[in-house]
Amino acid sequence: MPSKRINLNADLGEGYGPWRMGDDAAMLDIVASANIACGGHAGDPDVMRRTVRLAKERGVSIGAHPSYPDLQGFGRRAMTLSPTELECQIAFQVGALVGIAALEGAQVTHVKPHGALNNLACVDRAVADTICRAIRAIDRTLILLAPAASQLVVAGRTAGLPVVEEIFADRAYLTDGQLVPRTRADAMIHGADPCLAHVRAMLDAGALIAVDGTRIPTHIGSICVHGDDPDAVDVARHLRTQLLLAGHELVPLTRIESSG
Repeated sequence: MPSKRINLNADLGEGYGPWRMGDDAAMLDIVASANIACGGHAGDPDVMRRTVRLAKERGVSIGAHPSYPDLQGFGRRAMTLSPTELECQIAFQVGALVGIAALEGAQVTHVKPHGALNNLACVDRAVADTICRAIRAIDRTLILLAPAASQLVVAGRTAGLPVVEEIFADRAYLTDGQLVPRTRADAMIHGADPCLAHVRAMLDAGALIAVDGTRIPTHIGSICVHGDDPDAVDVARHLRTQLLLAGHELVPLTRIESSG
């Protein structure tokens, strides 16, 4: 596995009110960047502020994780929004986290769309362009954290945004580079060792590797572990340990060179 600077990120702050999802404090001791839910699929002002505070204390870079406005479906259901409506959702959610972060003297430095919105933006250039247009209007220095080899990556580059491409440690890929749908039994990769093997293979190849072995060359800058998976902390800790042993430097997203 070639030695390089790499980022490890997780989707966090996905509780709501008294309800909690995952162990954010434990994950923030492991990862270098946090994608924090902004109220669309999860999160509320108190959860957002608590997660920002924990991230700042640990030197973890902070990102907004906007989604379709779908609390009931955790943002994993597709919605039909006009470009104007989608722009407003991105601005509303990212702006909310920017404001919350300011209360803690912290800064939002990247944006990563969530769930069904992210999946659609990977294949639908018009949706990807709308997301990037909204991000650029908010702050053109915000890093776009986008799935590797996707239309969202292309749209981000076209919009002039700094773009970092990510792979998923715990998700399988189709031959076109898209994620295997969660409705399929082979969508998720479970366990620390299988996730590490999946990541190592892609880093060694410099490519996404699909379930049938198809390789799609890409520039990998970040690795995501989903914070809502029951094994998330164990997987993230194992990845961190083994990547460091392999000579990688784990750094916040702000220290990863943009692709393209």
